[in-house]
Amino acid sequence: MNALGLPLWRRQGQALWQLAKPRVVALIVFCAVIGMFLASAGLPDARVVIPATLGIALVAGAAAMVNCLVERGLDARMRRTAWRPTVTGEVGVAQTLLVALLAGAAGLALLIVCCNALTAWLTLGTFVGYAVVYTLLLKPLTPQNIVIGGASGAMPPVLGWAAVTGEVSAFALVLFLIIYAWTPPHFWALALYRRDDYARAGLPMLPVTHGQRYTTLSIVLYSVLLAAITLLPAALGQAGWIYLAAAGALNGRLLFLAVRLHRQYAHTLARRVFTWSIWYLAGLFAALLFDHYWLIPFS
Repeated sequence: MNALGLPLWRRQGQALWQLAKPRVVALIVFCAVIGMFLASAGLPDARVVIPATLGIALVAGAAAMVNCLVERGLDARMRRTAWRPTVTGEVGVAQTLLVALLAGAAGLALLIVCCNALTAWLTLGTFVGYAVVYTLLLKPLTPQNIVIGGASGAMPPVLGWAAVTGEVSAFALVLFLIIYAWTPPHFWALALYRRDDYARAGLPMLPVTHGQRYTTLSIVLYSVLLAAITLLPAALGQAGWIYLAAAGALNGRLLFLAVRLHRQYAHTLARRVFTWSIWYLAGLFAALLFDHYWLIPFS
């Protein structure tokens, strides 16, 4: 028992849950599930959706735990992450690695048995891309880490699509491109108001290596690129006026905040851009889903 009266197993369970980054995983799962529904003319088969969702969530949580494990030295030097259980010693290295491997293996097994091999391989590739390529290679070496490594974070709707259809279509790749273009302005906004943390940790994030002004301009330019890419679903005939109206409103707000951030920088405004970008992505995918079932009757 600790001072709060919690048994050791419960404290360690809560610590491992925190290391799995549940809020990040929730957004990943949300985008993956939207991909499953968009891939179906009617409602997708629950016998695929449920295990696919659980499998993707388990692998995503495993990747997050490996990320925390690898970066525990860096996390200790950053105020934002110094609380993580891998830093404080609430859970050990071997224990965290074992749970991560078991969760990842269970998730992949679910995808192979209940979905298809393509989804399992793509999910495994996403795991390696984030936990190994991004965490070990890109993040500590280049200020373009988010741009290059964003490919892993953009995979959830593709995984969802593949789980239902067994293939990757052009529209699935458009969903990938939307998240891929969204990732840099989202994380650069965070890096701006956490610049001192990243500098202390020795990570070459864009605000550290190129400064505030360059970063805010990059956010504006990527936001413009993102707005253009969000028109592709309608151009491909996969979305109609409901989605276009929602995308227009969401892009308008994002561009307004990005330009304002570039003109009159403040940490509070950078935080607002970061927070809005999360609501932006959720709103965009929700609009795609609503538009999809508005245009396509249930079968």
